[in-house]
Amino acid sequence: MEFFNFHTHQFTNNPDILELVNQYPQDFDASIPFYSIGIHPWYIVENRIDAHLKIIEEKLKQNKCLAIGECGLDKRIEIPFDQQIIVFEKQLYLAEKNKKPVVIHCVAAFQEIIAIKKKMKISVPMIIHGFSKNIQISNQLIKEGFYLSFGKSLLRNSDLKTIFQNVPNDRFFLETDTIEENIDKVYDLASKYKQLTIRELKSIITSNFEVVFNASKI
Repeated sequence: MEFFNFHTHQFTNNPDILELVNQYPQDFDASIPFYSIGIHPWYIVENRIDAHLKIIEEKLKQNKCLAIGECGLDKRIEIPFDQQIIVFEKQLYLAEKNKKPVVIHCVAAFQEIIAIKKKMKISVPMIIHGFSKNIQISNQLIKEGFYLSFGKSLLRNSDLKTIFQNVPNDRFFLETDTIEENIDKVYDLASKYKQLTIRELKSIITSNFEVVFNASKI
């Protein structure tokens, strides 16, 4: 593995990149080598929740399924927040049951996600994807045991530089999500911000990957 792309919606089939491709239960693609699968809060459909959870649970048993998600909470959408919490907690239960890490989508609901982690006593790794908030939130999340993944906002917003620099090396990942840039562009900027060589950065992310995804089972 030269590069690890923690979260992407675009499978490139590049042999140098291990891509954790986001999948949804309603349009699953079995040809993708490694993936996460979950119910995104944007796409909660009340009469399909149980059916989608059943598909997710089946996929979580496969080695190619590295994580559950993206799932989480979003206060800026019309889906009722109480319903989002119910669906999120059901997926966290599956993650804990199957010992899979969780890729988290969070918009304006960090305190709720922290509280749910504590309430449910979640032991599997929980990773906030696409982190773009301030240093107070990043510090709190790190303190509470979360990992942070950086991508689009790191490239677009220079204010994230000091926040990213402050994240411990054993608690971050890099991603492309839906942007057109390749993961090597994110690595290039991250290495500059962290004052690391690309080789050192790759080693750090490989180590984080092995810890979070229990790489011996892949």
